[in-house]
Formats: sequence, C-alpha cells, structure tokens
Amino acid sequence: MAGIFFTAWGCNRPNSKLDYPQARQDAVVDDYYGTMVPDPYRWMENDTTAEVAAWVEAENAVTQKHLAQIPFRGALKQRFTEIMTYERISAPAKKHGKYYYSHHDGVQNQSVMYVKDSLNAQGKVLLDPNTLSEDGTVALASTAISKDGKYMAYSISRSGSDWQEIYVMDLNTKQLTQDHIMWCKFSAAQWSGNGFYYSAYDAPEEGKEFSNINEFHKIYYHTLGTPQSEDILVYENRNFPKRFYSCSVSEDDRCLFVYESGANRGNRLFFKDLTKPDSDFRLIADNDAYSYSFFEAVGDTLYFITNENAPMYKIVRTSIVQPEKMYWKDVINENKFVMNDCEMINGHIFVTYLQDASDHAYVYDLDGNRLHEVTLPTLGSVSFSGSMNDEEIFYTFSSYTYPATVYAYDLASNTSTLYSAPKVAFTPDDFEVKQVFFPSKDNTMIPMFLIHKKGLVLNGANPVMLYGYGGFNISMTPSFATTRLPFVEQGGVFAIVNLRGGGEYGDEWHVAGTKMQKQNVFDDFIAAAEYLIQEQYTSIGHIGIMGGSNGGLLVGAVVNQRPELYTVALPAVGVMDMLRYHKFTIGWNWASDYGTSEDNEEMFRYLLAYSPIHTVRNDGTNYPAIMVTTADHDDRVVPAHSFKYAATLQAANTGNAPKLIRIETKAGHGAGKPLSKQIEEWTDMYAFAMYHLGMQWKVEK
Repeated sequence: MAGIFFTAWGCNRPNSKLDYPQARQDAVVDDYYGTMVPDPYRWMENDTTAEVAAWVEAENAVTQKHLAQIPFRGALKQRFTEIMTYERISAPAKKHGKYYYSHHDGVQNQSVMYVKDSLNAQGKVLLDPNTLSEDGTVALASTAISKDGKYMAYSISRSGSDWQEIYVMDLNTKQLTQDHIMWCKFSAAQWSGNGFYYSAYDAPEEGKEFSNINEFHKIYYHTLGTPQSEDILVYENRNFPKRFYSCSVSEDDRCLFVYESGANRGNRLFFKDLTKPDSDFRLIADNDAYSYSFFEAVGDTLYFITNENAPMYKIVRTSIVQPEKMYWKDVINENKFVMNDCEMINGHIFVTYLQDASDHAYVYDLDGNRLHEVTLPTLGSVSFSGSMNDEEIFYTFSSYTYPATVYAYDLASNTSTLYSAPKVAFTPDDFEVKQVFFPSKDNTMIPMFLIHKKGLVLNGANPVMLYGYGGFNISMTPSFATTRLPFVEQGGVFAIVNLRGGGEYGDEWHVAGTKMQKQNVFDDFIAAAEYLIQEQYTSIGHIGIMGGSNGGLLVGAVVNQRPELYTVALPAVGVMDMLRYHKFTIGWNWASDYGTSEDNEEMFRYLLAYSPIHTVRNDGTNYPAIMVTTADHDDRVVPAHSFKYAATLQAANTGNAPKLIRIETKAGHGAGKPLSKQIEEWTDMYAFAMYHLGMQWKVEK
C-alpha cells in the first residue's frame, strides 16, 4: 500500500525570477548573406579562460542552491542508488580458447574485464579500470585480442573525452608492454601481423584539446615494441581534412578495408590485399550517399552490408579477387523491414530486423536461405555475439522493463537458455509497456512507446516525461534504463518517440528528418505531446521533455516553438548554435544531417529559423522550467553550446520559471561516466523535473 511520504510542494515552488550570474555581452555580429546576426556570448567558446571558469562556478552555485530546496532530493538519490547499483555480466567473447567478459559488482564506477578458461570456470580479473584513477573518471573504451592470442590492445578515455589512448597488455604475464598510443579518436586497435592499425589526429594545440576543430584524420600501423613516432602512415587524404578514416582487418589477416566518411550520409570503401604488401588501395565502393560495411570473409568470399539500391539494407558478397562493387551479388535481399544488424557466427548469418522499432532475429545459411526465427522474450532489442568458427553463440536481450539478460543459443534446436540475468531492485510486473501510433502534422504515422505503472487512470493529469532523438539514422529501440524507473514508480508516464531522422524505417525515414526537412522532427515531437493530451494521458501543466546531444537540440527547438506545451525541459549536451556548430572538434561531421550556414543562403535561413540560441523569445512569453546539462570535457558537443544557450535564456524575458545550467566536471558527452557521477546527475535532473511538475513523493509501506 502506498502512503504519502512528502506532501505536495507545488504551492511552495518559487514564483520569482532567480538572480542569475551576469554574463558579459559583447558587440559581436556576423554577416550571413547580408543578414546581421549578433553573437554576444562568443567569448564563452574559449571555455578554458578564467572568466568562463568563474561564470561556470557561479552558475553551478545558483543551480545547486535551487536543487537543495527540493524536499525529496535525498529520497530520490537513495532510490537511484538502490536501483542503479546492481550486478551485471556481459556475454562472453571466446578468443583462442579463453572467454573474456565484463563484470560490474553494482557499486564500482567502471565495469571490470575478466577472463576464464571455460564457461564454468571461475573468472579472474584481467583489467580493472577503477584502479586507473582515484575518482573513476578513466573508462575502458575498447579492447582487441591479437590474432595469436598473446596480447590485448585496449583504449581508455579520460574524463569522458573522445580522445583515447591505446595500451598493450601481455596476456601471459598481465603486464603492460612499452607500447602507448596517443591522440586516437573514433578508433579501436585492428590487429594484423606483429602490430595493429589505428586512427589518430596530430597532437592538438595545448589548451585547445577539447574545442579546436579536428582535421586530417589518419590511419597508422604500429609495430609492437616500437615508439609511436615510428608508426607507419598507412592512409590519409589531404584533399579532405574534415573526413574520418577508419579501418577493419579480416579475421584471416588477408584484407584491409578503409572507410572514408563524414562528407555525406554514408561512406566510401577502399580495399588492400595484405598478402601483397606493395599493392595499392583499391576504391571498391564510391558513392558516399550510401553505406558499405564489410563484416566477414569466408575463404575467398567477402560479405558486405549496404543500402545502395536497398533503402532497408541488404547483404551482398563477392570474390576477394574482384572486390569492386560492380561484382557484388545479392545474398539476402532487402525486405519491408529495415536490417538493423548482422553477424557471421558458426557458419551462419544472424540478421536482426526492426519491425516497428523492435528487433526480430533470424538465422540464414551462407547462401541467404532463411532457416529459423530466434524467439525473443518480448518486444525489445537483441545483440548476438560469437565467432565464425565457434559453435557457442550468445545474445543479449533487453526491453523497457527487461534488464539486459544474456542467453546461450543452440543453433541445432533453435532454443535459448538463460546464461546470466541481473537482479534489479524493482518488480517488472508492476509496469506496463505499450506502443501507440499517432499522426504528425503532415499525417505521417509516428510510433511511440509508453511505460507506466499498471492501472494508470487516463484522467488528463498524469505527469509525463517525453523523450526523443530524431537524427543520424539512429533508432530508438526498446532498452532497459534504471534511470527512468523512479519517475514511473512515482506515477509518471515515460514516453519515447520514434521520430523521423532516426533509422527505424530505413533510409527514407532518416532523410525525412534531415537538412531542409529537419522541421519534421520537431513537428513529430510536438504531435506526440498533443496526442498524449488528446488521449487523456496528461494535459498542459504536466509535461516534461528531455533529450541529449541531437536530442538536446530537439528540446531547445520545440521549447522555442511551443513553450506553452511544456512545464519542464531538460536539454542535455545539446547542439544549440546551429550557425557555428561545424566550427568545433568534429561538428563538421553533422553537416550531412543538418547542412551548414555556409552552404547557401537558403540553408542558413532554415537553420536560423530553428537554432535554439537564435530563436529564444524575449517578449514575456512564459517558458517552462529549464535545466541545461553539460560537462567540461565534452569534446563531441562542446559545452559552449550549452553555455551560450543558458546565458541567452537567463537574459531574456521568458517568465519566472527557473532557467538553470548544471555543468559537470571531469566528464564528457556521456560515455564512460563513473557510476557516482551518474547517480548525482540523474538525481538532480529528475528532482528538478518532478519538483516543477508538482509531483508528490510516495513511499511503499
């Protein structure tokens, strides 16, 4: 039976404008095609200055003072601690007769990598990232076992940065070798011969490591036992400084593939025969409007996945002697559902399709004949693991109320057996998950998942948290997140919208939310809120919205367009300056989705019309309570976006609801954030949201 632990505090919420730190405004004006656009907070882009540091400190003080008055903040933190500190084990990966997996005991800041000799053996610690820093801010980013099984190359990230360092461990002695690679980005070690390939940039200017634009990505080969200064430059293209270059090596060490991306939605693909060291790279797929990915070699046959002439993706193959696209033959044709993933395991092809944003998995033979559908526990997301020549197959399944659970799969009988399941402090049967469809502004039907407690009454007064992303071909499939549960436990409805711009329905769905069609994404999100009101889930005064990165842009844009719809907004690490985003770190890579202000006047005006910083109203319109979140080491979406946005909000006449910013230290865009910082941040975000939504805190008796 639920009792009232705290009474309603809605009447006690502040109704006077907060005293924000004064941010200097400069007379900086840019000329775009004859249109003069002020940028008074340009100085915040230089985010390592003493002035910016002082402003950050002052803003955090105001935010923490506001959060400290929330009476249930401590109880909420306790609940987050209970629900986020649970043991979990990853699916094992078999390499050279040993099994590698990650294990989190529930309270550690970072997961620990283990190794064991058999599935039933006791695991031994191989690498514990928690020992690499006192505060847990060094995270393990990737691992790669050498083809002879003697070494493991692993990369780490410090304080959440995209910059990575590669180290090498001798797996026999568990000691580090002298190998150490710096300034890697978006790269893992790709073993070949007596070393590995990796991608890196030149060392950045000191003091500008986290803000300056990244140019001239290169692929190098590192020979074990040699200094990085002697690494061989394998591939670069000086004609295209703002592109990414990554690589993969076939398991048999015969083929090197290089991917060139960043100029369009897809990539170009190059091939080199490693059995002929002096041979040149061959361009085998040239249209970067499409995606081309190598995923396995079987003898002399190469398998690829592509969306060229197949918006829902297909699998093709060709001979190693004729790798060019013109020789590719279809193996598994596209169908009406988008191909979400594929793996070659135990001589078979495992393919995952998205059907209305949920995974369905099938097994094919190497000629593309469908053999089985893998029965999954419910609607959710699945990831298979195994190798081409091993019989052991595992998959990890999760859904909104189904924590990531590992199953062993028997191919012969097409059956699954539980391997490991986490024990989370909640009762799944207390919750209900449903999928609904609603029309957007142009009548396109949009799917949305709703998570709430069973027995929800449609009285138009339920608090809602609406989440979306809508970009870069990324699909929002059902997945488990403990961070949503306290809000839902307290009577909230968590809604996740599958917006255009994502990949849920293939290439056309993605393109429909890009560049001059980006407004579709915002319209879809607005329509989701209107649907929830229409169907009596909620009403104006009870709706919170949240999103991160491209989703932070989404939140900033829709708040400016429809401020009356929302009571709370939580934009996290958002892209808020659409006129200058491409001038920092890897921002130029997002032009395929956004376009840039430098493309042409029409694109500039389109961006200006929704850019969150440039469209904040200053006419007395009441805005929702807003708490922006960012971090000092975010070199993906630099914190200046959030700094300038928060300063603009605070200076504008948008009513008395608070406009706050929370800036985390020694953290980045999100990946690798230690558990302790996660608990603190989620507590603050939901305390702010629930407080300003007027929710009552209830505790089970």
